[in-house]
Amino acid sequence: MTQGILSIDQGTTSSRAIVFDKAGRALCSAQREFTQYYPANGWVEHDPEEIWATTLQVCQQVLQQAAEANIQVLGIGITNQRETTLVWDRATGQPIYNAIVWQDRRTADTCHALQDKAEQITAKTGLLVDPYFSATKIAWILDNVEGARTRAEQGELAFGTVDTFLIWRLTQGASHVTDTTNASRTNVFNIHDLAWDTSLCEWFNVPQSVLPQVLECAADFGLTAPGLFAQQLPIAGVAGDQQAALIGQCGFAQGALKSTYGTGCFALLNTGKTPLASQSKLLTTVGFSLNGETYYALEGSIFTAGANVQWLRDGIQVIDDAKVSQALAESLEYDHGVVLVPAFAGLGAPHWQPNARASIFGMTRDTSNAHFARAALEAVCYQTHDLLMAMQQDGMHSTSILVDGGMVANDWLCQFLADMVQVDIHRPTNMESTALGASFLAGLHLGLYADIQEISQLKAIERVFTPQIELSVRDRCLAKWQAAVSSTLMFHAV
Repeated sequence: MTQGILSIDQGTTSSRAIVFDKAGRALCSAQREFTQYYPANGWVEHDPEEIWATTLQVCQQVLQQAAEANIQVLGIGITNQRETTLVWDRATGQPIYNAIVWQDRRTADTCHALQDKAEQITAKTGLLVDPYFSATKIAWILDNVEGARTRAEQGELAFGTVDTFLIWRLTQGASHVTDTTNASRTNVFNIHDLAWDTSLCEWFNVPQSVLPQVLECAADFGLTAPGLFAQQLPIAGVAGDQQAALIGQCGFAQGALKSTYGTGCFALLNTGKTPLASQSKLLTTVGFSLNGETYYALEGSIFTAGANVQWLRDGIQVIDDAKVSQALAESLEYDHGVVLVPAFAGLGAPHWQPNARASIFGMTRDTSNAHFARAALEAVCYQTHDLLMAMQQDGMHSTSILVDGGMVANDWLCQFLADMVQVDIHRPTNMESTALGASFLAGLHLGLYADIQEISQLKAIERVFTPQIELSVRDRCLAKWQAAVSSTLMFHAV
């Protein structure tokens, strides 16, 4: 009988479940999109019950597929959209407010008011003071839902990122836990002590009573409650989506660099067992914790990547399907002249301007759907270039990038990326690195793998994209991009 791991990949726009075998092959899968809510300018929310319902549905669906294929599922790994914040009633498990999504900008004023503590916060957390992270979101919910802060201080409420919420629901309240990677994205977790920090909680006005227990990435997170599935399953691996992708790409060694192109784009560089403080506004974060050892990473965050293409499809409706973006991009030359700065949810690293908004430059009467599509794809590559430049300024250099995520199925995008960053782009055979990473973690704890060395043997590269562009053409492209970003930031400052 084939053995496998059920990987739950709860993302920003959909919930997925995949059963992987020991070799890392996807055997069964299911996916369901869910609703995005934008109740005010810069606000983004999800319905927690829809997150739970879609997750439960896809899990039940793939477990049924696995049973029919005579696959023995050993346990569950979970990876999730990070920073997204939920608060719920400990007695009933019912959320007291919608999930506030990582992209949400509503707490920008709160973050501005905390700038006098910014250096101390960064020293403890590796993060900046920004609405992106969970702490100000927690405080907002407690201060804006009637009676919530009092109830939290009395121990009646629980906070969690999406992993914690799903584990709570899967175990019917038996486990209130998270892992070090998700905890490291909250702004109240000390990445040096690997513990919740009393001073941080005071500064952000977050009661420690709401916080979950923090475990390593491969650990005993609980057992699914009877009746959810045909059998009870151990939850044995958890990591935030970007760290899970680093693990799925077998980036266990210092110097490994991966960049994931999903709803947003996130580049993580493994810096080893010592956290490296960035001088270029990159984030220092937990990469993973295994067997008593923690590896750290430098991270550059781009808030919209695949979301740019979703905007083309659902927002301005210039394309019917994301897949046509490649053909449209290929139809234009390098000097097409249109530049999109996709600050739909502000600008992330290295600018960190939460109130900046998207802008487009160079339009004429001849501007077409193809220009919009190409500019949306190019912007992701330009922003990745900016992240790599910031990493180099911090003294970290890389000769290649491991890429994954839905966007990198686009050959044109991968080639343009190689041309802009001037390093080789390695695309894996299995582009589901995020879900695969969660599967690897659960497999480690459950004994399917002996160690990370065994997992590393499973790494397989499908194609390498090497730089081909004339450097003078590249320089012109990047100069136009930098001019567009500067103009966008100037407009924001008015």
